[in-house]
Amino acid sequence: MGFLTPSKESPGLHVSAEPIYRFHDDPAAWSTRTASEPAGSYHCGSCGQSDGARGSRDVAALVDDYTAHHGPAHKKGSK
Repeated sequence: MGFLTPSKESPGLHVSAEPIYRFHDDPAAWSTRTASEPAGSYHCGSCGQSDGARGSRDVAALVDDYTAHHGPAHKKGSK
């Protein structure tokens, strides 16, 4: 997944999470756990700041930070 990791050459936001699987003995029932925790990272093309997070709560905070302060947020005030 290295090619999906945001960098100076390819800035942006990337979030990944494993899918939720069905139980083998009961295909109609879905598991409430994923295979691994969600992970996310960003690199801002305007200011150069990078950050990363793992876990549902931390990744949600990372996305909120990127949306509010980086990426497209930098372009709102520019001409």
